[in-house]
Amino acid sequence: MRIRCSSDKHTLVVNIDGELDHHTADTLRDRVDYALEDPNIRHIVFDLKQLKFMDSSGIGVLIGRYKIVSQRGGLVAVAGVNPQIHKVFEVSGLYTIIKKYKDVQEALSDIRGCGK
Repeated sequence: MRIRCSSDKHTLVVNIDGELDHHTADTLRDRVDYALEDPNIRHIVFDLKQLKFMDSSGIGVLIGRYKIVSQRGGLVAVAGVNPQIHKVFEVSGLYTIIKKYKDVQEALSDIRGCGK
């Protein structure tokens, strides 16, 4: 798995390429948590267009990061979700706490538009 993190004002953008499972979940958790040490980061957009597979370990990472940013009054979003990953989100109920966008730019525009 390859992870690239960047920031756009108060939003952390995390691009994930590969598979998010029990072998890679700790790596993603550590990278995102390190970036979240910056108290100015309030939102996270996970760019999943290159994510091939995700299991329950990945769900746990996303929920954990949601808890952190929601305490800051922030949002968690996903972008570029393929049909297989979309099913994981639907079945797990993640869409009740995480908003889906077609791409990162749409997510960032919406977050900026909310005045956040």
